Amino acid sequence: MKIFRIPLALVVLMLFFSCGSGNQKPSSLFSIELADNAKQVNQNDKLGVSLKNIKNKEIESVTYSIDGHELVLMDDQLDFSIPKLGNKVLKASITYEGNTVEVTKNIKVLASQAPDIYTYTILNEYPHDPNAYTQGLEFHKDTLYEGTGKNGRSFLRKFDYRTGKVYQQIDLDETYFGEGITILGDKIYQLTWRSGMGFIYDLKNMKKLDNFQYGKSKEGWGLANDGEKLYKSDGTDKIWILNPDTLVEEDHIEIATNKSLFADTNELEYVDGKIYANVYQKPGVMIINAKSGAIEGVINFGGLSEKVTKTENWVDTENVLNGIAYHPVRKTFFVTGKDWDKIFEVQIQKK
Repeated sequence: MKIFRIPLALVVLMLFFSCGSGNQKPSSLFSIELADNAKQVNQNDKLGVSLKNIKNKEIESVTYSIDGHELVLMDDQLDFSIPKLGNKVLKASITYEGNTVEVTKNIKVLASQAPDIYTYTILNEYPHDPNAYTQGLEFHKDTLYEGTGKNGRSFLRKFDYRTGKVYQQIDLDETYFGEGITILGDKIYQLTWRSGMGFIYDLKNMKKLDNFQYGKSKEGWGLANDGEKLYKSDGTDKIWILNPDTLVEEDHIEIATNKSLFADTNELEYVDGKIYANVYQKPGVMIINAKSGAIEGVINFGGLSEKVTKTENWVDTENVLNGIAYHPVRKTFFVTGKDWDKIFEVQIQKK
């Protein structure tokens, strides 16, 4: 039997010809070019785009998309009318010479306009436990539920907001730093800060039913719900959307003004398609579009902290506004702070 040996040079040549243009990296053939080398764009704006054809291939068609949403291209202008804001990947799907490839470019999509400024009118003042380091606040019917933080001081309670009388309280183990709460159906959900774990309680008797683990979210900060899904903040520019049955983080929105992405969303409250979010260590609340992530308004609660009594628990950088609850019958908001001795019932209006 004769064994034929193929010269090494011939093997290299065969490999070279087998790697035709169809096997080249798409980025070596095409790249997306945006007008003025833009790194960001506002939602619903139009921005010039072109496709750099590096190897002069014969292009048959190009489509652009973000998050699977195809963008309209007209007169070399891309229409960035997409549902959700944030860090996005602009994708170009290119058909050329019988091949189809994809190339991408990173871009930030920000809100279409600056947020409106809101102020408030105090309607009533009610007593609040000055030893309650408020992290979550929510109404169920006419009863106020509160979750607090600090190791050794964290609890879940329900009480009469008019008198401050506590109906029931569950203390967390001192290893846990409690965070936001929300009530959906017949369950209460409570976060912890850095333990990567949340708790589920029976609404009727506040008996603990289960624990749940976080997914991609970094920490536990604020919690709210829209009647179907849970919304969870983690101190980043994201609010995570959780399935209340599985507690899986199925989606997220990214929070943005018309200028930049915004982090530090803390305690949350959902009302009529908007998420009201305390700003960490600031006397302000953001009004966030729950679908897009756009910050549509900012409520300035400056001055409220001057109406409460400072106690031995107070540290200027910690005892800030935190805790916002909406009373659906009274159609007013109740706000307080960490270790504040008052809860304020307020009416919010555009400035």
